[in-house]
Amino acid sequence: MTGPRVLICGGGIGGLAVGLTLHQLGVPFTVLEGARELAPLGVGINLQPNAVRELGDLGIGTGMLDAIGVGVREWALVGRNGHDIYSEPRGLLAGYRWPQYAVHRGRLQLLLADTLRERAGDDAIRLGHRVTGYEKNADGTVAAVGRRADGAPFREDGTLLVGADGIHSAVRAQMHPDQPPIHWGGTIMWRGTSQAPPIRTGSSFVGLGSAQHRVVLYPISPADPATGLATVNWIAELRVDASHDWQSTGWFRAVDVAEFAHHFDDWRYDWLDVPDLLRRAEVAYENPMIDRDPVPTWQDGPVLLVGDAAHAMYPTGSNGASQAIMDARLLGAAMLRHGVGVEALAAFDAQLCGPVSELVLRNRGDGPFGLLDLVDQRCGGQFDDIDDVVPEAERTAFMAGYKAAAGFAIDQLNTAPPTIAPGSRAAVTA
Repeated sequence: MTGPRVLICGGGIGGLAVGLTLHQLGVPFTVLEGARELAPLGVGINLQPNAVRELGDLGIGTGMLDAIGVGVREWALVGRNGHDIYSEPRGLLAGYRWPQYAVHRGRLQLLLADTLRERAGDDAIRLGHRVTGYEKNADGTVAAVGRRADGAPFREDGTLLVGADGIHSAVRAQMHPDQPPIHWGGTIMWRGTSQAPPIRTGSSFVGLGSAQHRVVLYPISPADPATGLATVNWIAELRVDASHDWQSTGWFRAVDVAEFAHHFDDWRYDWLDVPDLLRRAEVAYENPMIDRDPVPTWQDGPVLLVGDAAHAMYPTGSNGASQAIMDARLLGAAMLRHGVGVEALAAFDAQLCGPVSELVLRNRGDGPFGLLDLVDQRCGGQFDDIDDVVPEAERTAFMAGYKAAAGFAIDQLNTAPPTIAPGSRAAVTA
């Protein structure tokens, strides 16, 4: 090798955020992505204020995010009886210096990819290059090995390798060959979007029901002034018998709404008609709610895991994409402190592996939706005054604990200095 280069395995949100960060720091890199083309796949996700801040520092500001989503104004939990359990303002309305966004996952991925290509050139992302493993070289460098879309093998050498290849990561499988299989807790999710009137504030994230039987919905576009309809993202969840063959459920398998809508036939309220929302579906997908057990380290010499490859988590905290973006930025900050070498990877691993692994387990315990479970346990979901079931102080403390663990406690975030100062450049180490 004639100079440093970081290999990024995977062109999802995490891998692209790493690429944008490395470009900002002046570090050469190549993204190796298995897909032949990037397409706007998936449905809605949330970007927490900490991630929105980092995107802004990368030059991806609110104007660009407004084109692919909508600022979230409220986060609310509602009992199966239709009564509020907890609600709070979000983003700027809550006093954050940055908004929270609900966006279409695929459109965000394309925005990151297009921005990266504009800044670093078309060859910054090599499509049709599926990484199947890595080889550590005698000189301390590393090679990504895999196959191109035409079946031909390839080998790319680099200074470091970042595995951002998702929950089914080949890099992680090699790093931890004895890792347990993917973990499934018994919940099936049906996800989709519908053109429907937005509820409550017009940009509210609402969780309705319990851990056993739940609907989550939020708009990912503003309401059309002519029709009053927005693109509303929804997730319908059902806990099933543990003997269910969840592995036969495809990853985002396209389904007809009629296959599952009957589970929600009587979910009608004066403010929301769930059966009508599902009937309006433009797309619907089925997949199991899965994650991976934490591993003791995300580093193997010059190789590091980030994003879902490191810490795939249940979507109960709406924090997976945000944490992947934070990974990229904190990795960049580690390179500023330690140089582009294994010391930076070790520092990143020491800083994040333990706390984020705890967050994985917290989300497995239903994350902030745990309040719904608490209400269900104490009163079967039936109440007139929520304060008689879970006092306000207990509800507030529950939510504050999750925000602190996830890294977006308001005072902590608002007063923190930039993760990467403007104009920073990373040094290359041997």
